[in-house]
Amino acid sequence: MIKLTVNGTAHEVDADPETPLLWVLRDHLDKTGTKYGCGIAQCGACTVHLDGQPVRSCQTRIGDIGEGKVTTIEGVSGRVAEAVQTAWRKLDVVQCGYCQSGQIMSAIGLLTDNPKPSDTDIAGAMDGNICRCGTYQRIRAAIHEAARSLA
Repeated sequence: MIKLTVNGTAHEVDADPETPLLWVLRDHLDKTGTKYGCGIAQCGACTVHLDGQPVRSCQTRIGDIGEGKVTTIEGVSGRVAEAVQTAWRKLDVVQCGYCQSGQIMSAIGLLTDNPKPSDTDIAGAMDGNICRCGTYQRIRAAIHEAARSLA
């Protein structure tokens, strides 16, 4: 049994320590907001926070998490998360929506560390978050909107 803390709740899962966190979240804990995209940490759809930092859950093994705290899109909260989610809705960022949980998790990570990001900062933080619908301009605008609301 592997012990994990996800969204503030302790869980024990019967899974191999080599199992990617993504599959434990989706298959064992029913946290389906975290999406499978590529399986090789290149698309960002599976982004969650581990101790507040964005990580790709498809390549994070549960045996490596230890005492770390995992937060999924279902569990984000606080001022920054609310600002990002509000900006996403206000600017109608979502098109198909598949990548958006990962985009939002990365944006929250960025604004938590850098509340006044430049376009270059945003590009760097969001690099590797692929949107097949091409909503990158709306994503960048929403991050700026969220940053303004935090000021």
